[in-house]
Amino acid sequence: MNTRTKILQRTSLCDRLKEHRQRGQKIVLANGCFDLIHAGHVRYLEGARREGDVLVVALNSDSSMRGLKGPGRPVLTAEARAELVAALAAVDYVVIFDEPDVRALLRELRPTVHAKGTDYTTESVPERDEAARLGIRVAIVGDPKLHSTRDLMARIRQAHG
Repeated sequence: MNTRTKILQRTSLCDRLKEHRQRGQKIVLANGCFDLIHAGHVRYLEGARREGDVLVVALNSDSSMRGLKGPGRPVLTAEARAELVAALAAVDYVVIFDEPDVRALLRELRPTVHAKGTDYTTESVPERDEAARLGIRVAIVGDPKLHSTRDLMARIRQAHG
């Protein structure tokens, strides 16, 4: 599959996911900024994929990411980040979203599982109440949080600085 064909608008993604549901497939939603892809991201997304049959990755838009991470972020545009995430074998679809969290996407996409990284617990997932209300299981996946884009950027700055 061409990487760019995995990147969909919300309405197109909803239609595509209906087809997967009709085949009885479990849909997993993972989300994040993915500003500089590192091993922790790959392990998170591979762990998310193991929770179901179809992995959708919701990627924060540039404005959403600036609100979450502050000035100087993102390093890469949403379109570039989406293409990189879509190139990963574990990922079936990528959608860019503007909100600060994925509550609205949980309502629109109705995944079977909402996967979050190990920097969360089931109690600290921001969307846990919405997921519970919708009957969506929350799964904590990936390796221990030993990688971060912030730390990677600091090491790059220090090496070139």
